[in-house]
This record gives sequence, C-alpha cells and structure tokens, in this order.
Amino acid sequence: MYDNASLSKVRVWDLPTRIFHWALVIGVIGLAISGTVGGNAMVWHFRFGYAVLTLLLFRIIWGLVGGRWSRFGAFVYAPQSVIQYLRGRGKPEHSVGHSPIGAGSVFAMLAVLLAQVGTGLLSDDEIAFSGPLTRFVSNATVSLATNYHKNIGKWLLLALVLLHIAAIVFYLWRKHKLVHAMLHGDKELVVAVPGSRDDAVSRAGAVLVLAICAAFVAWVASLGA
Repeated sequence: MYDNASLSKVRVWDLPTRIFHWALVIGVIGLAISGTVGGNAMVWHFRFGYAVLTLLLFRIIWGLVGGRWSRFGAFVYAPQSVIQYLRGRGKPEHSVGHSPIGAGSVFAMLAVLLAQVGTGLLSDDEIAFSGPLTRFVSNATVSLATNYHKNIGKWLLLALVLLHIAAIVFYLWRKHKLVHAMLHGDKELVVAVPGSRDDAVSRAGAVLVLAICAAFVAWVASLGA
C-alpha cells in the first residue's frame, strides 16, 4: 500500500482527449436512440453518425500527434506484455494511460465504430433514407453494408459498450478512479512519468484538427445530395 506522500499528480488525459471521450459517449447514445426509434428520427441518426465519424477521424489523428498518453504509441503493447499483465506481472507504467487490456478495448471500440459508421454511409433502408455513398457502389455492396449495419455491427457495438461499462464498475470496485481521471485529466501515480502536453497551443491544434475532420465529413455527406 502506498501513502499519499509517495504519489505524484500527472496530467495523463489532455483536454481534447477528454472532450472526445464524452462527446463520443453522447454520440453513441444518440445513434442508439435515433436508430431504434426510426422514422423521422433517422434524420438525427444521420447527424449523430456524421458527428461520430468526425470524432473518430479526430481521434485517429490525435492518436498520432496528441498528448503523450493519448498517442497510440503509448499503448500499443507487444503480445508478451499482454500475457505478463494477465498473469499479474504488469509493469508500473501500465497504470498510467491505457493498460494492455484497456488498450485492446480502445482499439476494438474504434474499429467497430468505424465499421458501423462506414457501413452506415453505404446503407439504404429502402424507404426514405440512404447513405451518401450508396450511389457509388453496387446494389450488392449496399445490401451487404446494410445487413452488417442493422444486424451485426450494432450488436457488436452494444457488446463492447457493456464490456466497457463492466470494466469501469470493476475498477471502481478496486478503487481505481478511471472516470475521475477522464473528467479532470490527472492521475496520482507512484511511478515517475512525464505528463501529456495540454496547453493553449496543443488545444488550438486540436481545434484545427477537429475542424479539418468536420469539413471532410461535411463533404462526404454532401455527396448524397
């Protein structure tokens, strides 16, 4: 057990990463509700879809240029590291950003979300709404994308979300303040590590990256006009 004197506060999650995280939560909830309601709510389903796609593109870029612990390079682990972690022989550094298991969850969530919004761009409900890219592909491709989007992808996403919630509850029970850190950005650690850059310049850079991603998604959406 470590006393408070041995702990040091470190900025782990920069503000852009935290805003991304909670905006994505809202976006996914919005997608789930609007997609379930259907009908006129599908207008909002598309809007939420474009918003989530913008966030995902931002996160991919921010994973290359963002704060130290938000970069993919900080939580890409070798198979041996994952095995050691599962055997209870993890390294102190694993407690800083994403652990090997948490990293796997992040990559799985990004992949499934990208597949879900990507197939949404190619889907057609054969009633009133179709994705902006449907006119560029064959009917067979649209059918496959629609089937995945409606009957496979959403259940994979639901399973990952439930696992994510279960993991948060488990770590709360173990008294790890994961949610707390994602709110204010800091963690109290026993290992000395450099913090993530989180100043006015990096935040301005994040706004620029987000604007570029939003402009690209707006252009994609306009292709269906």
